Amino acid sequence: MARESLRVHIISAAQQLAEAGVPSPQFDAEELAAHLLGISRTKLGLQPLVEPDWVVGYHALIGRRASRVPLQHLTGEAYLGRTTVQVGPGVFIPRPETEVLLEWALAAIRDIEAPVVVDLCSGSGAIALAIAQARPDARVHAVERAAGALAWARRNAELHIDAGGTPIDLRGGDFTDQRLITDLDGTADLVTANPPYVPSGTRVDPEVADHDPAEAVFAGVDGLDAIRPLVSVCAGLLKLGGFLAIEHDDSHGDSVPALLSARRVLADVEDHLDLTGRPRFVTARRVTLPPR
Repeated sequence: MARESLRVHIISAAQQLAEAGVPSPQFDAEELAAHLLGISRTKLGLQPLVEPDWVVGYHALIGRRASRVPLQHLTGEAYLGRTTVQVGPGVFIPRPETEVLLEWALAAIRDIEAPVVVDLCSGSGAIALAIAQARPDARVHAVERAAGALAWARRNAELHIDAGGTPIDLRGGDFTDQRLITDLDGTADLVTANPPYVPSGTRVDPEVADHDPAEAVFAGVDGLDAIRPLVSVCAGLLKLGGFLAIEHDDSHGDSVPALLSARRVLADVEDHLDLTGRPRFVTARRVTLPPR
C-alpha cells in the first residue's frame, strides 16, 4: 500500500479536534503525530510520508483526544521547566501556569549554597524534581498524601535518579501531620506548594473534570480549604530569611496574599501573574517575630 501524506492527516486531525472543542487543536494534532513517530514536534517536516498502519493508529489517538482524554495521558508525559515527568490516571497533570512559580523559586535560591527545599502537595513530583534537576546540590523534600499521586511521584523520582539526578526525599502523608515533617521545622530555605485550590462547583474543562483527581483540584466553597492550614505549616518549615511560594486560583489574587500578610513572621508578601496575565501564586519571606 502507498505511503500517505503526514501533513494531510495532521490537518484533518486538527480540524476534528477543533470541532470537538479541544483548546489547542493544531498543537495537539502535531504533538500526537510526533509522539507516535518517536520524534520531536519540530522535526515533523522531515517526515513527509507515513505508512497506512501508522495512519490507523494516529487517528485512533486523535479520536481519544477528541473525546477529551488529556493529551498528557495519551503521550504519558508532562513538562515543567526542563523536567519531564510521567503522568496518567490518578495524578494531577502539571500546567504551564506553574512555570512562572518555578522560575521565581529557582531565582530565590540562586545564591544559596546547598539549599533545603520542601515541596508540599507534590503530586507527580514535578516541582520538586524540576528544582532538583536545576540545583543538584539542593536537598529536596517532597510531600504528597494521595496514594495514586504518590505512586507516580515515586516512579518519577526513580527515573530522575536513573538519568543521573540527585535523589529527593519523598514522604507519603498529609502536610498537616506534624509527625511527618517535624524534623524539617525551621530548616527550609524554600517552601513551594501547588495545593488544590479551585472553588467547589466551578465549571472546569472535561480534561480536568473527568481525569484529574478531584482531591487535587477542588478545595471547598471558596477554594481555600487547603491553603488556610498550609500557610502555618509553611511558616513553621522556613528558616529565617527563607522563601515561600504558593500557587492559587486566579480568583484568589487578594484573599491568599491577605492570609500570608496576617502572619507576623511572613514579610514581603507579593502576588504574581502567570503566563496568561492572571493572578496565580503568592510569595513571602520568613522574618523574625516583631516585638509587641
